[in-house]
Amino acid sequence: MIEFDPTLVHEWLSRSARRFQDKVALVCGEQRWTYKALDQRADHLATALLDAGVRRQDRVAVFLDNCAETVISLYGILKAGGVFIILAGSLKGAKLRYILENSGTNILIAHTSKARVVSDALGEGIGERKLIWVGPTKRIPEQFSKSSLGWDEIFSDFVDKIADGEKDCRLPRCIDVDLATLIYTSGSTGEPKGVMSTHHNMISAARSIIQYIGNVEDDIILDVLPLSFDYGLYQVIMAFMFGGTVVLEKSFLYLHSILERIAQEKVTGFPIVPTIVAMLLKLQNLKKYDFSTLRYMTNTGAALPVEHIRRLRDMFPQMTMISMFGLTECKRVSYLPPEELDRIPSSVGKAMPNCEVFVVDENGGEVAPGETGELIIRGSNVMQGYWADPEMTAGTYRDGQYPSGRILHSGDYFRQDERGFLYFLGRKDDMIKSKGERISAKEVENNISSMEGVAEVAVIGVPDEIFGQAIKAYIVPAPDVELPEKQVLKFCAANMETFMVPKYIEFMDSLPKTPNGKIDKKQLKAKAEAGISD
Repeated sequence: MIEFDPTLVHEWLSRSARRFQDKVALVCGEQRWTYKALDQRADHLATALLDAGVRRQDRVAVFLDNCAETVISLYGILKAGGVFIILAGSLKGAKLRYILENSGTNILIAHTSKARVVSDALGEGIGERKLIWVGPTKRIPEQFSKSSLGWDEIFSDFVDKIADGEKDCRLPRCIDVDLATLIYTSGSTGEPKGVMSTHHNMISAARSIIQYIGNVEDDIILDVLPLSFDYGLYQVIMAFMFGGTVVLEKSFLYLHSILERIAQEKVTGFPIVPTIVAMLLKLQNLKKYDFSTLRYMTNTGAALPVEHIRRLRDMFPQMTMISMFGLTECKRVSYLPPEELDRIPSSVGKAMPNCEVFVVDENGGEVAPGETGELIIRGSNVMQGYWADPEMTAGTYRDGQYPSGRILHSGDYFRQDERGFLYFLGRKDDMIKSKGERISAKEVENNISSMEGVAEVAVIGVPDEIFGQAIKAYIVPAPDVELPEKQVLKFCAANMETFMVPKYIEFMDSLPKTPNGKIDKKQLKAKAEAGISD
């Protein structure tokens, strides 16, 4: 009998559990979870969520760090017909409260170590909400005791239930246009915005990425990125679709132990962000690690400086490097075929399979090759919009020729060469207007990054009475390297046009980062503004 591909995200886990019952699907520390065990646990949690009052398309928030319980939760929520929201583990009370209220979430799965943050968010006003706690129940605040359920309590009769071998007949029938998740990302208004993704959106995006990476069931992916970050989340979604294994780590801060895991677990795939690369390039003793099983690295979130790509290639000659570009609003846009990396390392490639892109002017007309414009995206990977924010949705998503052909306006400046390869120039709000020129902060950063002794760099525009904006560069020198400001400016003058040379240079021990590992330019801009006001 022919088995067709599933149309729902959680059905892929069940399918892999049938195909690879006893294969290890997830490694978390010392824990090793088979596909069968994960699928059964997710079924059991789904039943508990139904008993707790979850109905089809209800939102359920998950406030845990990277752990097996997070993975079980997201699949259990989907099996119960719900919409999962994975929250960053570093979230504070005010933002947690906003997301819970904005999304209308009535069930929160949280770790007891985060009880104080939950208390700050909810106070005495828990209302109809119910809490499921992972971890020691003695840490549960008294005011939540009547509305709380322990994770261990939910699974106390797990062995008896699985002995029955039957799924709960109450599990709802869902379809692929139902929402699967809300992914909250930073908003221009200061409040996070929830990007709405259907099952169809997620499966379409994941299938395209699997296709161009060339994933196979033998792949073992090292995931050090937070599952609240779509880049980290999709490593699990994708692996469970093609039947691979995910080695899930809490973070990438302890880099030495992370690199040791590559040999221990025979890792073949390592998704990275520029911050991880900067940390790697600072290490002096990489030769002591065994990277012989590593088949590929991927990068997205922000484009890597060309010099960093070159140094990575020297460090890992056997490995395929795949540069990519994406947005939470559509998951992924483009990838650079590895065979093109040496020829055009600054490009983020062409549109991925089943996705179409254009570079347009302010009137929506396509610009000529080499000219700057905004990138717009069309495809089934384009998400549904922002939760409970029709105005912002209308400003970002536009109607296409057909209802299914809606177009995402990225808010990013790009140029496209004669062969159709894309080059990221920067966010609209990351372009610097100085001396009558429109300057890409990214281009300045790439130039400075190529200077020997520079570990990391971030460039912003600061107010200037004469120039409108002046360019300021924040630079982190490599370990044990001294970089005189005059030397940096001399290098810039020799390698960039005059109007691109920074007016200000500031050296730092480290650059501020978001929880997703991106350089936090909002903090740098606030720091610069505070310095001006002083």
